[in-house]
Amino acid sequence: MELSKTAGPIGIFDSGYGGLTILHGIRQLLPEYDYLYMGDNARAPYGSRSFDVVYEFTREAVMKFFEMGCQLVILGCNTASAKALRSIQQNDLPNIDPRRRVLGVIRPTAEVIGSLTESRHVGVLATEGTIKSESYNLEIAKLHPDIKVTGIACPLWVPIIEAGEADSPGAEYFVNKRLDELMRRDPEIDTIILGCTHYPLLMNKILKHVERGVRVVPQGEYVAASLKDYFKRHPEMDKLCSKHGTVRYLTTENPQKFKENARLFLPNEIKVEKVSLSE
Repeated sequence: MELSKTAGPIGIFDSGYGGLTILHGIRQLLPEYDYLYMGDNARAPYGSRSFDVVYEFTREAVMKFFEMGCQLVILGCNTASAKALRSIQQNDLPNIDPRRRVLGVIRPTAEVIGSLTESRHVGVLATEGTIKSESYNLEIAKLHPDIKVTGIACPLWVPIIEAGEADSPGAEYFVNKRLDELMRRDPEIDTIILGCTHYPLLMNKILKHVERGVRVVPQGEYVAASLKDYFKRHPEMDKLCSKHGTVRYLTTENPQKFKENARLFLPNEIKVEKVSLSE
């Protein structure tokens, strides 16, 4: 397969809708670039799937981005970042095109966390797959070996959000339950990472139930700042990202359904196209 060497949009991938919070954060800081967002909604959620399946699905998405002209792809999905990113970077990119890059959302958060916690005790709220991978524990240990990380899986949070129930009493019950469990495991936690891109939609309820003085860290702004710094350090990649201020939205599911659910995450009406990854 012949891949284009010309500048193209920045690809942002998620299994569903949560990556829209990453896209929004990046566009707030870097509005001049072109973006191509893709949600694999037909096969979502990824959180409980095996490493092999998440890798296979994510690799298919990355290849589709490359076919569509992207030189840089960001996995705006914690599960894909945890279960597929390293294999794609180490095993696939050298054979596909060594100049292209695939980045994730876990490393940028791990990099900044050392400057946010004073107690050096950090909590992570994420999907079952991300917690089981221990990716946050490993990345934070590399950069900040003095920080203790405690992770809790929140398997019902994503379905609650995507069902439009983020403001319901049921959502409040499950938010409070997981926060209580996290703080019981380590009462010294002073910083909590929202290790799933959906979770900022529960921020009001999280802040309501979190203990005073505990910082809650969504990822969007930190991923955006990390990308801006990445371009400064890698001007050759910056030149391979086109800059016309455009954004396209793709889904493997029904475009109208995606458009309706995207309203939970984005302030403006969007146009959505259907794409196939499994062919």
